[in-house]
Amino acid sequence: MILPMQNLPAHWIQPDWPIDARVHALMTSRQGGVSAAPWDSMNLGDHVGDRSADVQTNRERLAAQIGQRPVFLQQVHGVASLQLGAATPQGLVADACWSRDPGVVCTIMVADCLPVLLGDAAGRWVAAAHAGWRGLAGPGVATPSKGLGVLESLWADLQRAGVDVSDVMAWLGPCIGPQAFEVGPEVRAAFDDGSPEVRAMFTPTAQGKYMANLAGLARGRLQGLGISRINGNDSTPPWCTVTGSEFFFSHRRDSRSLGQSGRMAACIWLDL
Repeated sequence: MILPMQNLPAHWIQPDWPIDARVHALMTSRQGGVSAAPWDSMNLGDHVGDRSADVQTNRERLAAQIGQRPVFLQQVHGVASLQLGAATPQGLVADACWSRDPGVVCTIMVADCLPVLLGDAAGRWVAAAHAGWRGLAGPGVATPSKGLGVLESLWADLQRAGVDVSDVMAWLGPCIGPQAFEVGPEVRAAFDDGSPEVRAMFTPTAQGKYMANLAGLARGRLQGLGISRINGNDSTPPWCTVTGSEFFFSHRRDSRSLGQSGRMAACIWLDL
């Protein structure tokens, strides 16, 4: 279920999950900003050709809405994870981040890729990951990935820092849906570990390609880490960024017809 947060711009999302009240999260929609087409209107990406002043205004609107400073990463479809603190600058290269400091907003930008928000059920830390297929599968697509993707990297980072990961909840945001995500055999090969569960995430087409279930693949990876309390995107049509043109940016949809697409942001943070 998607619940609207009170007083948010139209179609911004508040995750519906039973996590500790100290954990706050939201995801923007394409509405509520100042950018002109094809980035209309709440584009938060500073790398997609939009006017810098408009992007800055949109980011300031997001910060004002949540009352904190979102920390934006330079995402590269990789697996690197960073711990964020109050002094962390903008634009560090990573595709996942986490923090146990109150008021530090872990922020992930997407426009078809899957945003994954994680939190300790007791509200002691939060995390976010950018899970496109490349990051989710991990490096080395010539051979099936053996748990080396961005979620596993984030998990390992948390464990190295001594974070308690015994009771974790996850929320999956909107992404390209299985009815819209046509991929080549190399994408299936990047995930194929021989299990029927993974192979069920790829439906063959008559053209020798596959319709891939990105959110389903992420659920499987989270379950492999021992995370069973997974909320949000269940791979049904309302969560699809491609078909939800009124609500969501979509790189695959917009870039083909308009040349470019804006970016939404999924944010998670702890109370001050």
